[in-house]
Amino acid sequence: MHNSNSPSDLSGRSSPAELQLHKARITSIDALRGLVMIVMMLDHVRETLYLHLQVTDPMTLPGTAPELFFSRLAAHFCAPVFVFLTGLSAWLYANPPQGQSRDVRSFLLKRGLLLIALELTVVNFAWSGTYNVVYLQVMWAIGFSMLALALLVGLPRWLLLLLGVVIVSGHNAFAGIVVAADSAWYLPWTLMLHRGWALADGAIKVRLTYPALPWVGVILLGYCLAPIFAARIDKLTRRRVLTILGLACLALLALLRGFNIYGENQAWVAGSSQIETVMNWLNFTKYPPSLDFLLMTLGGGMLLLAALEFSDNALTRVISTFGGAPMFYYILHLYILLISYRVLLSIYGPNQGSRFGVDADQFWIVWVVWLALVPIIYFPCRAFARYKRSSTQAWVKYF
Repeated sequence: MHNSNSPSDLSGRSSPAELQLHKARITSIDALRGLVMIVMMLDHVRETLYLHLQVTDPMTLPGTAPELFFSRLAAHFCAPVFVFLTGLSAWLYANPPQGQSRDVRSFLLKRGLLLIALELTVVNFAWSGTYNVVYLQVMWAIGFSMLALALLVGLPRWLLLLLGVVIVSGHNAFAGIVVAADSAWYLPWTLMLHRGWALADGAIKVRLTYPALPWVGVILLGYCLAPIFAARIDKLTRRRVLTILGLACLALLALLRGFNIYGENQAWVAGSSQIETVMNWLNFTKYPPSLDFLLMTLGGGMLLLAALEFSDNALTRVISTFGGAPMFYYILHLYILLISYRVLLSIYGPNQGSRFGVDADQFWIVWVVWLALVPIIYFPCRAFARYKRSSTQAWVKYF
């Protein structure tokens, strides 16, 4: 989304200092987005090779090996950070450094509808190679959040912030409510707050994986925080604000989770070992994301964004490349995994029931495959990112 805000698009009315600040801002945002996308691929490799050993939500303890638990925990940061940055980027799109505001509502509506359409078609097929079940996953949640932001964006920022805080912190109060499948409220309740079947019967079934309402809260928070990335705000001030907010989120998490006060459906208990106790404490609910889940991931995300504020080196430039072409990367890596899995299945056959996969004690293979895929995907992403920056085609900015 930020491509239209890149330094090459700026008018001559911006000062050199503002242009440099803007360049640094884009680098930190792209770097964080790219980092979480790389980590996301680790979880998707795990799903491809470990699908016969599915993890529950929250994960089952004991019974989940530490290497699997912490790999999954790292992946928890991906969706919240990405949705948060989507809200942040929306404000930057609407408020470019040259001061000429743009129509963000139209952009959000078009992109939100595009993401939902891609979820229903291209992305859904990439997960399984069939359309027997349509899964509404992260692209659906992001797309819906963008549509919601488009409808709300005209409200005062203080009201948007209040709505974001209320949604993120308050939805846990409804976690224990179950709506019967024959109720008129079942479908909207499932789409917004409850993971389950949206359409359980028929030729095509629809299953909701990412309830949308909490993600609307996250995108609103990102949009409301974005003004600290305006070109007039110096980097030290921005880093200080991000650090304070990140630490405040983690401190609140320590209080709420430490005393099992609120914010997580499943209370933590001491395990049979120290590592199991740590895993139990960090075992948060993702579907929908609990308050504790979001305090951990958004708090950690803001600290990472603060740390990247002054970073400009080979590593950040590489991960920024991924962050500069997010939709291209997402679709490409899913189809690489799908095709690779089909090839392995045809060569080795089903060695885990009806599937091909690795044994429970061979999780290291997941890490090796993940690390091997990163450089393979880097070069096409770099080529597309360069094309995106230079292209005048309207469709390109949506990818």
